[in-house]
Amino acid sequence: MSVKVKIFAGRTSRYLGEKIAQAYGTELGKMSVVNFADGEFQPSFDENIRGTDVFLVQSTFAPSDNLMELLMMIDAARRASARTIVAVIPYFGFARQDRKDKPRVSIASKLIANLLMAAGVTRIITMDLHADQIQGFFDVPVDHLYASSVFIPYLKTLHLENLTFASPDTGGTRRAGSYAKFFHTNFVICYKHRSRPNEIERMALVGDVKGKNVILLDDIVDTGGTLCRAAEVLKENGAATIRALIVHPLLSGNAYEYIEKSALEELVVTDTIPTHQESPKVKVITTADLFGEVINRLKRKESISSLFKF
Repeated sequence: MSVKVKIFAGRTSRYLGEKIAQAYGTELGKMSVVNFADGEFQPSFDENIRGTDVFLVQSTFAPSDNLMELLMMIDAARRASARTIVAVIPYFGFARQDRKDKPRVSIASKLIANLLMAAGVTRIITMDLHADQIQGFFDVPVDHLYASSVFIPYLKTLHLENLTFASPDTGGTRRAGSYAKFFHTNFVICYKHRSRPNEIERMALVGDVKGKNVILLDDIVDTGGTLCRAAEVLKENGAATIRALIVHPLLSGNAYEYIEKSALEELVVTDTIPTHQESPKVKVITTADLFGEVINRLKRKESISSLFKF
């Protein structure tokens, strides 16, 4: 007898959960959240999930209520006798805290992995982790998806010549190198030095971009400071056009204002995080079809890695 699949979504990821459910070929499951006067809340499933494979869609961007809601959804599903509980976390928050980079700080990524497993999750599906080693923080399977599956088809439609890829920092070298290898071209690196978080003291370019159509690549855009400074440095060094492909659009503070005033032609992002305002320079590409296909393949016990040969 085939096990039934049910897809649910937290409040802030419902917009994406509905599209993922549609891509899979079903409707989003019914659930509700009761809010108490003191700010406490209680999520509950409004349909039977006993013996089913439950997929819970929730990105864990700020505020931390999103993470807490996901933990409570997992716990509720376990107590309601779901057969398996898969957390679909398009954006895995706190991923930048994956190591001790100074004394007396938390490794928050590991802490969150522990919390998810303690709550009862049996599998994780996520996209473009800030650090690949976060997969090792879990003792359950982790399906790590890549936005290249949606970005590459878009890039092909642009038909850009003299293409060069760029990383806004040394940490993204591998990503830029992978895209450059796929498109049989070169990549450059913007070397930055920070005086404090979200504040760049200086930036320099390693490589030649004169007359090139440059694509900046990164996993997260937060305040937009690094991205806009990198675009400025590329322009100063003779780049013809500059675009950016960024997976997770946190876009905090004055990010939209910075981007609109920057040297960027456009900023292309995914819908792992909802954008909270419109901008003529910001284009959103959905990841729903990719997540829906992954759920289908898990159901059919088929390979997922074949989707990411890039």
